[in-house]
Amino acid sequence: MRLESIARVIRSKNAGPCLLTFDVMLPDQEAFAYVAERAASLRRQVAQRYGRSENEIAVLPFEPALAVKITLPRDVVSGDVGDRDVYGAQQHAPLLDIEL
Repeated sequence: MRLESIARVIRSKNAGPCLLTFDVMLPDQEAFAYVAERAASLRRQVAQRYGRSENEIAVLPFEPALAVKITLPRDVVSGDVGDRDVYGAQQHAPLLDIEL
């Protein structure tokens, strides 16, 4: 099942100048459990899509919010020369078609 078909919201933003964070918000407990059980697969696929080591990817299920937070290092420090997305708000597209 594709992540975009499970999640209610998938968004990205900066988590400081050197990190990106992605919020995957799920509609109910069943969807949350489905994604949380597959956190290792999600981590592996995020690492592949963003050209990172799995050790650089944090996948943190947070049940009270029915959400999963994913954090990884930015390629370029926010606002530095070569940064094309100062706020990190346009970085979530590679997550949409992840199969879990």
